[in-house]
Amino acid sequence: MLFRLTVVYLLLEFGRPQDLIPGLASLHLPGVVSACLVLAVILSRRFDFSDKQTRLFVLLLVLMALHVPLAENQYRALMGLKYMLITFVVYFGIVMSVDTLHKFRTFITLWLGVHLFLAIHGIARQGQGVGGFLADENDFAMTLNMIVPFSFFLAQGEPKRAKKLLYTGLTGLFVLANIFTFSRGGFVGLLAVGLCCWLRSPTKLRSAFVIASLVLLVAVYAREGYWERIQSSWEEGTSAGTGEDRLYMWKFGWRMFLDNPVIGVGQDNFPVRFGDYEGDERLYGVTRVWRVAHSLYLTLLPELGLVGGFIFFRMLYWIWRDLVGIRRSTPQQFKEAQNMAPTILSYAHTMEVSLIGFLVSSIFISTLYYPNFWVAMGFVVALRRIVTREGAGALASDKVMRPSAVRARPRPL
Repeated sequence: MLFRLTVVYLLLEFGRPQDLIPGLASLHLPGVVSACLVLAVILSRRFDFSDKQTRLFVLLLVLMALHVPLAENQYRALMGLKYMLITFVVYFGIVMSVDTLHKFRTFITLWLGVHLFLAIHGIARQGQGVGGFLADENDFAMTLNMIVPFSFFLAQGEPKRAKKLLYTGLTGLFVLANIFTFSRGGFVGLLAVGLCCWLRSPTKLRSAFVIASLVLLVAVYAREGYWERIQSSWEEGTSAGTGEDRLYMWKFGWRMFLDNPVIGVGQDNFPVRFGDYEGDERLYGVTRVWRVAHSLYLTLLPELGLVGGFIFFRMLYWIWRDLVGIRRSTPQQFKEAQNMAPTILSYAHTMEVSLIGFLVSSIFISTLYYPNFWVAMGFVVALRRIVTREGAGALASDKVMRPSAVRARPRPL
């Protein structure tokens, strides 16, 4: 039940049928499913807080709870905390319910299916997302950058030709949807994803051919004006357009952080406090008050301070440690026992490059409280737990069948 509810919630949160089908929004399905998900977590009694990322997530929630009475706009801080509590339950549901490799594969298949729908919808709507946190073209492009490594590395590790072509086709579709967004930050993130996909690929020559084909796809099917818009990023630089606008906001965001360095001004309070730092200064005579920071990092530091920054980057550190551990925990015995090593290695590369796509794309957009990162972190923790459990089981089974053949143990994570 916990697994199914987690899947349904993510389908509603990312696919957002309630924003597309008339009358469905009145049913408040995300709220109903999230309440059922909380209840399912409680009834499951599977409260395992042994993972470093889970403990750090709890610490982040404690910090955000502390901000509710301290923030200037307490309502915004409370709503931010509420949303992150729901996100934590979803993260916890992934970690606790996706506990076998079969479930993980099922989850990834459904995840690709949701993003397939998003990509088709985005192309049909000329780059617009479905709504909610995916409505803006830049946020939509970031989400697409995170899914490209999934289909790319699944194609790399898939032995069946038909499925390999399917995953390669999905990769092309996700890239095409990205360029339809006209997002310059999304293009930079896509470049980072493409480079990291090639670097992590075990077949460099074949991957270079696939990536070159995708570049050709972009060149042929890019909408009119796309390359002019991308070129404008370098022409405008930081002295005009959105580049100058972002630097203007980041300047005051940095001052906000310096004035509140320990715990920040509180979640979702950057727009509230911006006017205190902008004062009478205006860029082209227009105030930027009540606007977000347009950067994950200049949201994190001003709103949650050094404490929140330490928690977030510590999470990234343990994610990296988990991915390194997963790559090292596929010894020859594990491969011989279940032939799972290539698949697990592909998943590890997928998670790594997906998070790089998120971190690079998020330089230019405020994505800290979006579910993308927290769901990806849940994927990593779930995969590491599966590898630890099933890898040890594979070795134990192999010892029973061939007691003289196995002597080594998998490296601890």
